[in-house]
Amino acid sequence: MGGSALAAVDAWCTPLQLACRLEAEAGFGDLQGRRDRFSRFVSTSLAAPVAGLEAAERQQLAALARDFGGYGELALGSRQGLVRKLRQALHELRCRRREVLPVAPPRLRLGAPAAAERAGTATMARLTAQTPLSEVTGIGPKTATRLAALGLLVVRDLVHHYPRDYLDYAHLVRIAALEPGRTATIVATVRRCHAFGSPRNPNLAILELHLQDVTGRLKVTRFFAGRRFSSPGWLKSQQRLYPVGATVAVSGLVKESPYGPGFADPLLEVLEAPGAPVRSEQIGRFVPVYALTEGLNGEALARAIAAVLPSAIRWPDPLPEPLRLELGLVGRGEALQGLHRPADREELQRCRRRLVFDEFLLLQLALGQRRERLRRSPAPPLLLPVGGEDLVSRFLALLPFPLTGAQNRVLAEIRADMERPQPMARLVQGDVGSGKTVVALAALLGAIQAGHQGALMAPTEVLAAQHFHKLAGWLPQLNVSIELLTGSTPARRRRQLLQDLANGQVNLLVGTHALLEDPVQFDRLGLVVVDEQHRFGVRQRNRLLAKGLQPHLLTMTATPIPRTLALSIHGDLDISQIDELPPGRTPIRTRLLRGAERPSAWELVRQEVAKGQRAYVVLPLVEESEKLDLRSAVEVHRHLDEEVFPALAVGLLHGRMTGEEKQRAISAFQEGRSQVLVSTTVVEVGVDVPEASVMVIEHAERFGLAQLHQLRGRVGRGAAASHCLLLHEGDNAMARQRLELLARSGDGFEIAEMDLRLRGPGQVLGTRQSGLPDLALASLSDDGAVLEEARLAARRILAADPGLDHHPHLRQALEAQRRRSVEAAQLN
Repeated sequence: MGGSALAAVDAWCTPLQLACRLEAEAGFGDLQGRRDRFSRFVSTSLAAPVAGLEAAERQQLAALARDFGGYGELALGSRQGLVRKLRQALHELRCRRREVLPVAPPRLRLGAPAAAERAGTATMARLTAQTPLSEVTGIGPKTATRLAALGLLVVRDLVHHYPRDYLDYAHLVRIAALEPGRTATIVATVRRCHAFGSPRNPNLAILELHLQDVTGRLKVTRFFAGRRFSSPGWLKSQQRLYPVGATVAVSGLVKESPYGPGFADPLLEVLEAPGAPVRSEQIGRFVPVYALTEGLNGEALARAIAAVLPSAIRWPDPLPEPLRLELGLVGRGEALQGLHRPADREELQRCRRRLVFDEFLLLQLALGQRRERLRRSPAPPLLLPVGGEDLVSRFLALLPFPLTGAQNRVLAEIRADMERPQPMARLVQGDVGSGKTVVALAALLGAIQAGHQGALMAPTEVLAAQHFHKLAGWLPQLNVSIELLTGSTPARRRRQLLQDLANGQVNLLVGTHALLEDPVQFDRLGLVVVDEQHRFGVRQRNRLLAKGLQPHLLTMTATPIPRTLALSIHGDLDISQIDELPPGRTPIRTRLLRGAERPSAWELVRQEVAKGQRAYVVLPLVEESEKLDLRSAVEVHRHLDEEVFPALAVGLLHGRMTGEEKQRAISAFQEGRSQVLVSTTVVEVGVDVPEASVMVIEHAERFGLAQLHQLRGRVGRGAAASHCLLLHEGDNAMARQRLELLARSGDGFEIAEMDLRLRGPGQVLGTRQSGLPDLALASLSDDGAVLEEARLAARRILAADPGLDHHPHLRQALEAQRRRSVEAAQLN
């Protein structure tokens, strides 16, 4: 468009835009001008637009002209919307007729914050990591007491109290580029300033600044509550702070207002000159947000961190310089500074990566040293006879099915480990129904064949009894003695069993954590198998290992563990995976149902029971909870038994029952004397009933994905088509998305990865057990690549320096971490 035509459009738009601004400032009351009211002036102008407009533009303006004809009858909100619509149309009209060159964001020089200057003088004497905070200049006794409530006692604690979030006031933009819902900083010129008391509230003062930059104008409002702010003297002093023509830096959260984008309670600072540095500790910066406690505000915590940070960033870097440079990591001091005071998001990511690497490196070094100590211990090589028929081959011949390729591969890995003079430490992962128990039993028979005893430890009495009854059907045919030891074993039977165990007459002992008790002594313990490893702590596992000379260890889990989590929890173990299901297992049809669709679930149960099948109904609670609106196992059992399935036998199983009661309920279900079993999650592991073809899970949104996948695996063990019905309440979109993933996928590892992202490692493992890493900054779901780097680096370091004698700072950091872990365990 030519210059004259562009000028004509500008000349026609400008009076309309000015009229809109005045109408907005007057409160949208249809302002009376010298000749006409605002609405009549707008209608008349829009009805006679400037020449040279396109047909679509003319139609849009004509529609607006008709709307403004009824402006006086509209409600306030509708008036505001119509004025905003007109201002937008005029703005777009002008923009389409000129080539708008992008305007560079404003520049802002950041001066040294006052707190940093004070801290610099206060920390001339270097502080150590163990200096109590009460002795730090700049942190008074009251602040130190409040910091202690957060568990921050010494300088190291405070330095590692990392921000939980950041406010991005370093996002510098022009007024025209402000986006509602995002934090930002602008630099603009004061056009007008007005400070006045609120006409409605005598204790409220209002400061209004009209600002302008090269892209537009903006009104900024701040409110001051308190009688002292309403005095005429104070109001005048505010107006003097913001003279017309002054340059102001403004930071805050951008919000939408009737006048366009604005700021919610902004931070303001008048610059001494247009290019002068800003002195504020927040304006224009990446501002950290910390976890606080009662009586401790963000400013006090920031001052405390500023008092110790200058010393902390001068502490020795534990990472060798060549390795740090090779991995492209910043120095530790720079990382600490950048995490607490980042200049921008890029610097924050660089610094965070270094500190995450350090956390993972210490974890992998600890696991590597534990693994190396285990390998240096002597263990009895469990050699199978060459040629001839051994226990393992006779056992495999008893099975009604051949082993899968994955089972054979994992069994070969286990046999190779057991034949070495170093103790095996292997984790076998396999999805529900992949045949881990058969592989474990073959390994135990190998140990027995070699002249040793075996132990199989399960997390619950239900699972221990399940293992015992399954194995008791096979082992007598092989002349192998097997016993069960749980907390429910009678005292007389226990005494005889312990004597036989110590004499070597018991080849295989199955049990729960009762196997950890001191009176339990083996004659020649050669192999320990721990089922559902994630339910046992590392120290519990080591207690059992200490009962033998140095037995081999095989752990199993049906809970798929993502690689990053496996490396963090079980990094001292070799990992085998049974990634193939036995042939003939039918896929489980998983469906989501609302609570109101419960009758259709009960109808499916009736249909399946009529075919000779059985059904589980799983709930999260034993009895009604006053706090949670959940259907309890006891109540649902009564309801189903008396009202829904009066013609069927309905059993009940939950964790508060005695071992004998649990076994009676399971036996009745296995033998078909009860067709429906109402249970809590005690059924998650161990109950193996091939005739069970329906799993109804109440309040599915209350369970983790990995746990739901485990529960689902209780059905589909026979030849019949199986169903899993997930009943859920509420309208939580995230909960429904999780359940839809479960319904869509049968891959336990995909499900576990998603569970890790959504709920964190402690929940995925099912317990905050002692093997869980204490990570302040690192995320096992997001930082997998850094974990791999740290694992490789730890291997290189330990290969060259197993005792870390040439890495004193790393050794010191590792020892300090171990001390904290021991102290935390003692406190718990």
